Amino acid sequence: MATVIIGAGIIGTSTAYYLSQSDTLASSIHLIESSPQLFASASGYAAGFLARDWFSPASASLGRLSFDLHKRLAKEQNGYEKWGYSRSTATSLAVTIGGEEEEDWVGEGRSRARAAKRIAENDDTWPVWLAPRHGRPDIIDNGDGTAQIDPYELCQFLLSECKSQGVNIHQPAKATSVTRDSDGSLSSIHIKSTDTSAEYDIPCTRLVLAAGAWTSQVFQALFPSSKLRVPVSSLAGHSLLLRSPHWPPPNPDIIPSSGNTTNGHANGSKELPSSQPPCHALFTSDPIASYAPELFSRLPSGHIYIAGFNGPYPLPDLPTERVIDPEAIETLKGTAERLLGKGEFEVEREALCFRPVTGRGVPIVGPARKEGADGEEGVWIAAGHGPWGISMSLGTGMVVAEMVEGRKVSADLKGLGL
Repeated sequence: MATVIIGAGIIGTSTAYYLSQSDTLASSIHLIESSPQLFASASGYAAGFLARDWFSPASASLGRLSFDLHKRLAKEQNGYEKWGYSRSTATSLAVTIGGEEEEDWVGEGRSRARAAKRIAENDDTWPVWLAPRHGRPDIIDNGDGTAQIDPYELCQFLLSECKSQGVNIHQPAKATSVTRDSDGSLSSIHIKSTDTSAEYDIPCTRLVLAAGAWTSQVFQALFPSSKLRVPVSSLAGHSLLLRSPHWPPPNPDIIPSSGNTTNGHANGSKELPSSQPPCHALFTSDPIASYAPELFSRLPSGHIYIAGFNGPYPLPDLPTERVIDPEAIETLKGTAERLLGKGEFEVEREALCFRPVTGRGVPIVGPARKEGADGEEGVWIAAGHGPWGISMSLGTGMVVAEMVEGRKVSADLKGLGL
């Protein structure tokens, strides 16, 4: 049976990876990606923060499964060296403005850290790269249930593994229509190469839509007469990749990478000591700019990532057609100056990505049908993860592979259907 996955971001690539590791013949798996640049949106430019238990009840089971899979894969494949997998403390900071603390940083700042429980205060693992300032440090997680990766590097690893198994990659290419047999089952999908204009059909008996913020558009294009709607929209956000002279801290056991990067991504590293998680995730508020910044210090690359400034930026046809907003970048730089110190960092990359979100705040992971209503047989949807796409990626890939193959799924997905 031929399986076609539309969207070669981290969700689609994770699905192809777990399918290729199972009973499905890898040469019968096809990844379709329309962007001329792979991982050009959230899969390559997101923060890469992982959490085990920061989720609502509907997605909690999938969140736990995925966190454990991230940890397992990193252990088996030397994830620290290959994609920067590191345990990470998660810390909140109540910012002081004019001598008074910003108490409601969770509610007013709309930080996703609101889903986590506080476990300690004034821990010794406070970020060394943070400028001295007044405020109340609050440790959300000491590293047992939080971690970090470079999502671009993980995507590259997963894609490389898929290719080595024989998975077919069609990129840049666009799926334009599907064909069904007389009994209504899927039989093929029509593909148009966007760089050569060549058109061809490939077998397709099982179809997975994992096109991120573009998933709704893809569904409507392939099934124009369907009454079903896929409620996935876009949440756009800017980010900066920084370097600080204070990160990583001096430590004879940690040898950072040489600093060679590709598009802001690290190459090369040494082994990470397991005694103390050196990375940090900082969730705070910026009352001056009125948003909730998130900062992440990475190893072995030595980068600090800052994001959290979102806006109603239009979704382009392709992620490579994004237009970065200079005002948003200046806002992030201003926040970085207040938190890291003026002149205490260099900007290595400015980025804008589009995260797929749903109105319910949980992803859609399941067949393309509603309970008690008609749907599209042989079609599955995996999209709408919001800020948790990287964290839930491996778990989503595993359960979608299991659903496609008709096996028992490894997580409770009752609340994640259409």
